[in-house]
Amino acid sequence: MISIALDGPAGAGKSTVAKMAAKELGFIYVDTGALYRAVGIMFIRKGISTELNCDVEEILKEINVDIKFINGEQRVFLNGEDVSEVIRTPEASMMASAVSAKPPVRAFLLEMQRKLARENNVLMDGRDIGTVVLPNATVKMFVTATAEERANRRYKELTEKGMSVEYKDVYDDIVKRDYNDSHREIAPLKPAEDSIIFDTTGNTLEESVEKALKIIKERLA
Repeated sequence: MISIALDGPAGAGKSTVAKMAAKELGFIYVDTGALYRAVGIMFIRKGISTELNCDVEEILKEINVDIKFINGEQRVFLNGEDVSEVIRTPEASMMASAVSAKPPVRAFLLEMQRKLARENNVLMDGRDIGTVVLPNATVKMFVTATAEERANRRYKELTEKGMSVEYKDVYDDIVKRDYNDSHREIAPLKPAEDSIIFDTTGNTLEESVEKALKIIKERLA
């Protein structure tokens, strides 16, 4: 099986690029961040803050996360409920960052991710795919962009969905999540040593997808 790992910070465009590139290649697209967001939703629904002053392992016993591919699209299920839309709020994003720093949560989701790669040609995106989840991935890319550009993209995405948000709040969330993700003790966000650094700042979506596909195809040739 061929595995392609795309890592990078929030809002860099890796998920959109990965999804479109996977479709072009005929690979299964796996958004691992969605899995952490789904876990985070359970903590939010229990009224737990991002400090996670709780028994994380006990709550994990109540969680079943599943990925299903419906009409070619990845859908994420939490205890049988399709939460694919619910997990895209800023609150879910911050909680995902919090729970992902907990070793029991990472262990809880690790085998699911690796199993998908063992059984399928995958294009998987996340924070630690090339460094931890799939260290032997066929191709590794680290997708990034400036914090300002990423905040602009996320703000536009949220407002187009009808959410009432302030740009400053979106920017502050991006900066805070960058710090949390890159400074956590377990699997911090960083490029794998053999990753190709891909900066999408200033690119249109089409340009980013085209450049990503060029890099991937050259590496697979």
